[in-house]
Amino acid sequence: MTEIKIEKPSEERLKELGIDKWSLWGCEPSTFEWSYSSNEDCYILEGRAKVKTVSEEVEFKKGDVVQFPKGLKCTWIVIERIRKAYRLY
Repeated sequence: MTEIKIEKPSEERLKELGIDKWSLWGCEPSTFEWSYSSNEDCYILEGRAKVKTVSEEVEFKKGDVVQFPKGLKCTWIVIERIRKAYRLY
């Protein structure tokens, strides 16, 4: 079962999501453990990363919208410097 969802959004979808109002975050290439205390949607502005969980490994890059569910525990592997816009809910 896939816990992490990846979407290739249209310009219309990006406007609908209101990405221009989301917070920004960036990270240099690195590996770190993370757990989500809230649901998170993020839009990858630049770079590439992988996220590994017990049951899956997903890779995403510039232009992707990624959804992480509350309670997810994972390892982030930032392959290329990443910048993302994100919202928690």
